Amino acid sequence: MAELLSRITIDPDICHGKPVIRGMRYPVANILEWLSAGMSTEEILEDYPDLETDDIRAALAYAARLSRVSRQEDLAA
Repeated sequence: MAELLSRITIDPDICHGKPVIRGMRYPVANILEWLSAGMSTEEILEDYPDLETDDIRAALAYAARLSRVSRQEDLAA
């Protein structure tokens, strides 16, 4: 998991400090939104050839890590 998570970088000069893939301007949030909208890994990689399969897996691993919180609050719809 640590190897995957090392693909996620945060730099205040890139995308306003949002987590991105390997210092590129692909925010983790975008990848997660594409997946939740039904895009497959293959479709994402076809549309964004700079990305790699492990980048998609890293975004999912990052989301899984963030979901491990000690307190949950209701999401606003």
